[in-house]
Amino acid sequence: MFIVVTIVFCLLRLMPEEGYLGAGTDKLSESAKEAILRNMGLRDPLIVQVKNFYVNLFRGNLGRSAIYRPQTEITVILKEKIPYSLFFGLASITISLVFGIISGALMARSKGKTFDKIGTVFIVFMIAVPAVIYHLLIQLYVTQWSGLPMLFNERRPETWILPTFSLSIAGIASYSMWMRRYMVDEINKDYVKLATAKGQTSQKIMLRHVFRNSFVPIIQYIPSSILYTIAGSIYVESLYSIPGMGGLLVQVIQRQDNPLVQVLVLIYSCLGVFGLMLGDIAMTIVDPRIKFAKRKEAR
Repeated sequence: MFIVVTIVFCLLRLMPEEGYLGAGTDKLSESAKEAILRNMGLRDPLIVQVKNFYVNLFRGNLGRSAIYRPQTEITVILKEKIPYSLFFGLASITISLVFGIISGALMARSKGKTFDKIGTVFIVFMIAVPAVIYHLLIQLYVTQWSGLPMLFNERRPETWILPTFSLSIAGIASYSMWMRRYMVDEINKDYVKLATAKGQTSQKIMLRHVFRNSFVPIIQYIPSSILYTIAGSIYVESLYSIPGMGGLLVQVIQRQDNPLVQVLVLIYSCLGVFGLMLGDIAMTIVDPRIKFAKRKEAR
């Protein structure tokens, strides 16, 4: 995480300096602009800037917005935006995990039948079609068919449905594909044939053995689900006018508000690294046989 944050910080220092000056400074003289940049520490050596950034970061000082809300502390802006992104992110991950695993298990149970074929078409469509396309299709056509509002309104819960569905649909397809694949592999293993020969029912074998053993490797795809949600929120929040961090990132990039862009990119980078770590920890919880530390007697 330290490496990611440092690299991202250094790369963002290559952005045009006008994004640090703010609105109305285009009329200032070059000497006045230079004084502002020097006062912000942008003329210090890069290693000094990195050190100052981490010192301010541990103090909770993320800087101030230059253009989006001039001289407003970034922490104040984030406090307004984070609840929206957090709600839709957690809701979409939960929905994609639950419905993806259930649909994948049903596809494995009905392999080669109608439900399995429909699910396969859905998975192929989601993989082949760019996310921008099906997000637009959902907003345009599902709105017409269902009568749901097109734009988000926090006072109307029905406007939360389409954004949540748009964020979760890619995860549903991914979990369905992998759950089906792992369950089909497990069904063909010898222990399933042995359990069947001993007289155990098909439902008992599927629930106690096949489903349980197939669920363990599924955990490793939780980080990718988090990353999908982060990437999707940047577009979906703008599409549905949700006042979250994803839509904010698009706005501040367009306005070239460098301090705010820097903080948002760093937050999303850290979330991606945290997602990878969370996947590893979850696997050790679900399957006690997986351990981080090497046993003392192991060579």
